[in-house]
Amino acid sequence: MDAEPSTRGGGILRQPMSVWATAFAAVVAFMGIGLVDPILPAIATNLDATPSQVSLLFTSYFLITAVAMLVTGWVSSRIGGKRTLLIGLALVVLFAALAGTSDTVGQLVGFRAGWGLGNALFVATALAVIVGAATGGAESAIILYEAALGLGISLGPLAGALLGDLNWRFPFFGTAALMAAGFLLIATLLGRMPRPAEKTRLSAPIRALGHGGLATTAFTALFYNYAFFTVLAFTPFVLGMSAHGIGLVFFGWGVMVALASVFGAPALQRRIGTVRVMHLALALLIVFQLGLAFLGHGGIIACTILSGIPIGLNNTAFTEAAMEVSDNPRPVASAGYNFVRWLGGALAPYFATKLAEEVNPHLPYVVGAACCAVAIGILAVRRRHLGTLERVDVDHAFQDVSVPA
Repeated sequence: MDAEPSTRGGGILRQPMSVWATAFAAVVAFMGIGLVDPILPAIATNLDATPSQVSLLFTSYFLITAVAMLVTGWVSSRIGGKRTLLIGLALVVLFAALAGTSDTVGQLVGFRAGWGLGNALFVATALAVIVGAATGGAESAIILYEAALGLGISLGPLAGALLGDLNWRFPFFGTAALMAAGFLLIATLLGRMPRPAEKTRLSAPIRALGHGGLATTAFTALFYNYAFFTVLAFTPFVLGMSAHGIGLVFFGWGVMVALASVFGAPALQRRIGTVRVMHLALALLIVFQLGLAFLGHGGIIACTILSGIPIGLNNTAFTEAAMEVSDNPRPVASAGYNFVRWLGGALAPYFATKLAEEVNPHLPYVVGAACCAVAIGILAVRRRHLGTLERVDVDHAFQDVSVPA
């Protein structure tokens, strides 16, 4: 009989091919988030749209993603994880390709909404698949998932810039082609997955939010995500650069996200605890948001890139918190958490650009900083609900001390 994989040893890179296939598709899925960043000004010009109209590409995408999170568990518990992944990927391929054919901003916004539905089915299930199949335990699986997120977010703007420099439609066709490759990899490398013993109810994610710790994590993440996507969706209009310039700035930002997610967050969590990492990262993001609001062009570029550090720290800390803080099944907890937090991603792009158009271009970042302050306040007031996280951090610290040299 094969030895059971260690929860600590073996290395995060020693994973089954099915995990790598899912991780590759996850990278491409997350590329779709930042892919449009470098081409937002070009889309506005070519489709004769205002920045706030173009920002609806993000709003429709994340709003549908948020709502769809509520049904992902219901779907996957009935048709299985693999089929859910493949349906999600197929929808992304279809709607990304259709987005490339758009003649109006309304069409593009609508196709991005369909893309968001596919993305929700894929992303929520991918996390559960990686956690279930990866060696090294849930913590290693979450770090691997966040690595895919960071790599995808960093490569997305670069791919968008390179392809968008040829034609603003090409990044959409490129995403469709890469997702089609991901579809084939998962179809061939991911074995049949057993369905859960119990079917998930449609109400399960909302009921899960009745847990004080999960609700605290989710609503803190909502305000954090508002600040996060203010940087991602509004800053391309402030930079005043070419597609290549915007792409390179956000590539640097994405690299910071990836490094902080994979290396910075786990080390800090063991040293100071998950909740303190959240406090630290939110405070840093306030500093960079205010820098974006009031510094000159060089300062805006620096603050954009450096804001990837607190965003990467928070992405890992919040994802692990959502998985560990309650006694709900992980897919159910993830669905409830993602429903709430993606609402912040849906609201920020439109309101940030609208505030800039109708008041002044500094205000979106001031509001983003205020949202981070609100998030810190929620953590402080409701800290008693996060005791589970502190116990998990203590367990990790003792495991690290007890590992023989």
